Amino acid sequence: MSLIKTDLLIKYFKIISLIILFFSNTNTFGAVSSFVGQHNWDEDEQRNPTGVLFNPDGTKMYITGITQNQIYMYNLTTPYTVTTATYASKTCDLEGENDALAFRFNSNGTAIFVLDTKATETIDKYSLTTPYDISTCSFVAGSPQDFDGGLEMRSFAFSNDGQKIFIFDADGNSSKHSIKQYSLSSPFDLSNPILTTDYIGHNGDLNSIEQFSQGLEFSSDGSKMFITGNKEDTILAFSLSIPFDLTATVTYDGEHIVDEVHSLGGITFSSDGSKMIVTDFNNADANRGVYQYDLTCGFGVVKCIDPTANKDDVASIETQSESAKKLIQHTTYPVINRMQWLRRNNSRGNLTNQNIKFQFNNEILNSLSKTLLPVYLSNYNSSNTDNENSSWSLWSEGTISVGRIGDTSVSSSKNINTSAITLGADKRGKDNIMRGIALRFGSDDVDVGDLGSALNMSTFGLTFYETKPKGEERFTDHLLGLSFINSDLINNSGSTSTNGERSGEQIYGSFSLRDTLSKNNLNFTPKIKIDYGVTHFAEYTETGATGLNLKFKDQYIGNFITSVGANIDKKFDLKNNTFLPYFDFNYSADMSPSTKQKFSYSSSGDKYTLDNINNATHSVHTGIGFDLITDSGFNLMTKYTRDQITGGSYNDNFVIAGDYRASYNSSYALSVHETSTEVSFKSKHNNLNFDVTSNLDFFAEDPEYGIYLKLYTLH
Repeated sequence: MSLIKTDLLIKYFKIISLIILFFSNTNTFGAVSSFVGQHNWDEDEQRNPTGVLFNPDGTKMYITGITQNQIYMYNLTTPYTVTTATYASKTCDLEGENDALAFRFNSNGTAIFVLDTKATETIDKYSLTTPYDISTCSFVAGSPQDFDGGLEMRSFAFSNDGQKIFIFDADGNSSKHSIKQYSLSSPFDLSNPILTTDYIGHNGDLNSIEQFSQGLEFSSDGSKMFITGNKEDTILAFSLSIPFDLTATVTYDGEHIVDEVHSLGGITFSSDGSKMIVTDFNNADANRGVYQYDLTCGFGVVKCIDPTANKDDVASIETQSESAKKLIQHTTYPVINRMQWLRRNNSRGNLTNQNIKFQFNNEILNSLSKTLLPVYLSNYNSSNTDNENSSWSLWSEGTISVGRIGDTSVSSSKNINTSAITLGADKRGKDNIMRGIALRFGSDDVDVGDLGSALNMSTFGLTFYETKPKGEERFTDHLLGLSFINSDLINNSGSTSTNGERSGEQIYGSFSLRDTLSKNNLNFTPKIKIDYGVTHFAEYTETGATGLNLKFKDQYIGNFITSVGANIDKKFDLKNNTFLPYFDFNYSADMSPSTKQKFSYSSSGDKYTLDNINNATHSVHTGIGFDLITDSGFNLMTKYTRDQITGGSYNDNFVIAGDYRASYNSSYALSVHETSTEVSFKSKHNNLNFDVTSNLDFFAEDPEYGIYLKLYTLH
């Protein structure tokens, strides 16, 4: 009995010990993975290292210190791995400098800024004739900046754009430590700094730093700030609600103690934050050098960066959901425009209103385009209105959409550019019912924030549609379709970026009821419309930055939008033409269910969820345009629309399309082949065929172009 009690007591103490150990290590060890190793050097190189930096690809390491009056360069065979460093026998000799605690490069490596603390503390500038080659450095006369004097500068850092500088002012009294933020008139120009704020910490977190603290560093995206001390060898971590801005909310994350280091000095990270490198400026030979640690997630000294608190990360996730919903609108608009056009021009025998030729490298698409959408018109303008014997009519519509969604308190702004071409074919059947099929090829380019994050989405959609009369002037329009999506994503975090590729599928539909009231060629058409659909995005994992790569789970996005509105058009019969201007107005209520995205760090497995993506919105859609139909064979349709959405976002669309058939025996065509355009003219006279074709690859850096002439006979 006593043995059982003893075992239970031992188990109890083990559990309590584990709980205590877990909570005691929550802030002490944070997300640090392991000590990797260190690089030590001889006394002739650098006795008291205080500052450490790398070039952008991590193949060169630079060290400075308080006794050698030089910056030393080392070559690394493995990027950001200090155990592979070898002395490159290159130095930058500092003029009059001593006790050089810290240094920084500008954004392109053509200048070095050095913190001189020997007498009057200043930051001095050196220019480099060869970027990141410190042996080419030269002192810039008149450059020293003391920031009005009186500071005990221990370290400094720039924002990524060089418009801000942050100075760690350790006044010699630990109760007066602060981080001073200055704005600069131009990038990396210290001639006229303006003090923005003097951050002294909250709840005494800066006061806990030792008297002779040395290091200041930010994460690559500016969302985290780190300060090092030397007495207790601690690293303090802070989260910034706005990157590189201490005037906003700054949260103290906690601290991490570096056991292997005796006198903690400078601190820096690999570009993706997966490696942390610190200096030990202890003068003992066994300790002098740099120490490397692997982190379980980027910049996770205490805890990982929370992607749901990063405005660019949130905006990137929102963009995918928003683009999926917009895709349904952009896919259905051309088909709806076509059905409206058909009813505006239902007295025409030939309902072909475009003439565009397309070629594809993909044989399946080529077969579809030749089978469903013949390259050239097989009929010409005719007065034939025999509904049952009506032939297939071809149409096409090109769209360009430009829009912007402003930033919010949690999400960055988005600039949206969409371009697409829709090819269609339809036929009038019994009872004046029009049925057709449409193919859409689209591209959405969305720039997110200011750092370079982006979404490039390519889509292919197949839509079946039908417009059916319900009396003289009442019609029902409905369509059903399927889209395939492929997205390339870039998530930039300042000095590094991650990349992802994501596939998706979408099913969508639309149903509308229109009732036209006519008088004196003026038509007023009130309408009710319902759009619906569901999008599935597959899971994917980012690549490119080990410590920052995220893994995203599958996501389902529902779409349900109701709208009411009206069309007004009036027909003008001119001498040889028909001119038909029109105006659209729609109010839409987006009642789609909100969606959520689950994701985690691929390195550490830390999990996050972004909820309530794309809450319901309201929008107003307006459009104005005209149809021009001529007896000479030239037809033109153009339309400008704007979608104004609650919250200040909008989308502008411009559509223009036309065709021309000079006669039964000749035609003109526009061809698009990948990045090339082709314009061709074909004419047949008896048995002689005459073809002229011109092409231009307008996206190439060195554009290719040509003109071809072909004469041939058919027997």
